[in-house]
Amino acid sequence: MITLTLPYPVSANRYWKAITIPGRTMMAPTKEAVAYRKEVARIAMSAGLAKPFPWRVAVELDLYPHRPQDWAKRSARDPAGWDDDVRCIDLGNAEKVLSDALQGIVFEDDRWIWDLHKRRKEPDADGARVVLTIRPLSKTVVQGSLLEAA
Repeated sequence: MITLTLPYPVSANRYWKAITIPGRTMMAPTKEAVAYRKEVARIAMSAGLAKPFPWRVAVELDLYPHRPQDWAKRSARDPAGWDDDVRCIDLGNAEKVLSDALQGIVFEDDRWIWDLHKRRKEPDADGARVVLTIRPLSKTVVQGSLLEAA
């Protein structure tokens, strides 16, 4: 199992751009996406990940949005739901951007993600970030459930 604390993901709208070559339009990563991917690779390598997992993985994604300056006032006014309107990337878009950024770095291809859990967390003093836990799974399926690799 490996846990990575990554920078807050770029918006999916800023991750890809359309480029047109004669007769064909393609999507390509932006400069911002390339920089994000390089930072993800640097963090993964410093965490000891030498090469991508070439098999099934389980992924847990905890997304921490930016905490606004007036968070204390919001919290006093509505302790249970103060962060409901804090600006945050959509969990589905965050997962897609992260899957693209992690491909070839943490896992060979995002098709190897067999178990995925996404959670939006309450903003805190540690800043906007993603805490990602990747757990390798065995290639064996027993009665519909995956066994953990030894």
